[in-house]
Amino acid sequence: MSQQLRHVVMFKFKESATETDIKEVEDAFLALPSKIDTIKDFEWGLNNSPEGLNKGFTHAFILTFDSEEGRTTYLPHPAHQEFGEILSPHLEDVMVVDFWVK
Repeated sequence: MSQQLRHVVMFKFKESATETDIKEVEDAFLALPSKIDTIKDFEWGLNNSPEGLNKGFTHAFILTFDSEEGRTTYLPHPAHQEFGEILSPHLEDVMVVDFWVK
């Protein structure tokens, strides 16, 4: 198996974000793998931890890249930038962690 670089993104939405706003963000993020070919895998879900330690972060997305070059292509990609424009009015906070799978 080749090395895999995981890009983990978590969102905390503003209280003013409606269900429709959040659905628009989800749909826009889900469209990125079809627009950016360096995304090798994409998973996402909603927090359901019973521990209460999510600090208001409700959405988690995991993108997989084969290389740092793939991630470097993704970050400034026009489709990613367009997604950011859809996201930013509704976003209170974001957390990103990248790691090589061990």
